[in-house]
Amino acid sequence: MRTIWLLLLFIIPNVILAQDASSRESFFETSDHVKIKFKVSGKGEACMYVPGGPGQGYASFELLGGNHLEKNLKMIYMDQRGSGESGKSDNYHLDKMVQDIEELRQHLKLDKIFLMAHSFGGIIAVNYAKKYPQHTKGLILANVTLHFLNDESVKEQIEYGNELLQQKGRLVPKDSLSTELSTISKALRSKRMGYKFLTDDVETIKEMDKIDSLHPRIIDFGMAVISKPQEYPEYYADYTLLTKNIKIPVLVITGKKDKAVGTNHYKHFRFPDQKIVLINGGHLLYYERNKEFVKAVWDFINTRKRL
Repeated sequence: MRTIWLLLLFIIPNVILAQDASSRESFFETSDHVKIKFKVSGKGEACMYVPGGPGQGYASFELLGGNHLEKNLKMIYMDQRGSGESGKSDNYHLDKMVQDIEELRQHLKLDKIFLMAHSFGGIIAVNYAKKYPQHTKGLILANVTLHFLNDESVKEQIEYGNELLQQKGRLVPKDSLSTELSTISKALRSKRMGYKFLTDDVETIKEMDKIDSLHPRIIDFGMAVISKPQEYPEYYADYTLLTKNIKIPVLVITGKKDKAVGTNHYKHFRFPDQKIVLINGGHLLYYERNKEFVKAVWDFINTRKRL
C-alpha cells in the first residue's frame, strides 16, 4: 500500500505507552477533537517528522533508519490525522494539517523546532514554515515534492517506465499524462517492477512491507487527497513558488536516481538560505543511504546551532 501512495499509480490523550524516559508514545487531542498519535525519542534539538504518502504513518521512516538520528536529535514522530494510528476526520484540508503540527508543538511546550519532511510531506512542511517562521528553526526536506504530480516529474516517470518495459515511448498529450502514467504503472506492477520508481532493490520494499504489516494503519487522508482532487485542490498547487519567500535555513536532500518525485524537481526550489545535498540513490535515502543521510542532517543541525 505504501508503494501505491508514493507512486500514485505509479500509504486516549496523554497516556504513555512506551518504555523509558527518553522515548514515549502518546496521543493528544486537537482543537477539533481528532486524536493524533506521536512519539518522542532521542536527545538534542527538537525535530518533528512529517511523513510522506500522502497518508503514510511514521513507523516505516522511524524503523528503517530514521531512529539513527536520535543520537543527536530529539525526534518527534507524528501520524497525521486520517493516517497511521491517528483518528479519522471529515476535514483533511492543508490548513488543518498545518495546524495539527502547530498544536503538537504547543502540546509539547516547544518554542522552536526543526521540521523534517519526506516526499509528499514537503508540501505540508513548507506551508507550516511559511505560516509559522517564528517557530521553525530550519527545514529539512528529504526527497520531497513541492508540486504534486507536476508535468515535468510525470513525464520523467513515463520515460523511465517505458525504458523499464523496453517499449518505445510515444508522444503523450499534456492532458493525458496521468492516464499514461497509470497505464505504465499497471504494466510495471504486472511484471513485479512497480517498486522501481522508489528503489532498484526489491529487498527494500520487502522490509517496508514487513514493517507496515506489523503496524496496521488507516489511509483516510491519502484516499481523500487522491480520490477527491476537486475537493482538495490545494495539494496539487505549485509550492515551489513559495520557496523564495521562506527565509529560514533549509536543507534539501535529494536522490540522483529518485524517480518518485523526479531527479530535477529540487532545481525549482528558491529558498534564500538553502543547502542542497545530492546522494547517489533513489527515493528512500533515509534507509538505503542511511549514513550519508544522517550525516547530512547532523551537519546541517550543527551548523545552525553554531550561528
